[in-house]
Amino acid sequence: MVVAAAGSVVVAAPSYAAPCPDVEVVFARGTFEPPGIGATGQAFVDSLRSKTNGKSVDVYAVNYPASLDFAAAADGVIDASNRVVDMAANCPNTDIVLGGFSQGAAVAAYITEDAIPEGYTPPPGMTGPMPPSVADQVAAVALFGKPSTGFLQMLNTGAPPIVVGPAYESKTLDLCIPEDPVCSPSGGDGGAHSAYTLRGLTDQAADFAASKL
Repeated sequence: MVVAAAGSVVVAAPSYAAPCPDVEVVFARGTFEPPGIGATGQAFVDSLRSKTNGKSVDVYAVNYPASLDFAAAADGVIDASNRVVDMAANCPNTDIVLGGFSQGAAVAAYITEDAIPEGYTPPPGMTGPMPPSVADQVAAVALFGKPSTGFLQMLNTGAPPIVVGPAYESKTLDLCIPEDPVCSPSGGDGGAHSAYTLRGLTDQAADFAASKL
């Protein structure tokens, strides 16, 4: 449920060939969810589409293993960063919404960082944070069940802290169910980690994102 890399970008991102949408959601699924955006991501996107007054909303599923091989989650940081930078370059009028659930929330948060954490050596393929100008095109960031510091270090002591970059703080909604042990130090109900849709938090995040578009 955690990631072992901090926000960075590879220069050679693939070009966006399709017509530019009004909005693109770049979402990273949680651990063990099948490829795609996962159940929480889909509920968030469905709700957002219902609140955007007919705007076109495309979805990009971050390509990464979402497994317990935490170092491999760096693939998600690189892939998500590349996608955001590519969209900003090729679709300057598209509003980008970042999102993630569980491990995916860590991935989404890491790519907003404005510097590689002190003392952390990034893996091959990471060249540094996204350009500051990209932040202007990211309208909102929605994080569901982002791993707490204690949970992160319990599973991977080599992972850097998860910090949302200052350019993204005002446009970020970081949601944690109090009973969720992944994101809440006092949480003790494992079932709460999969209850973000049931408890209306995907709708809350969609309202927040729609208000930023």
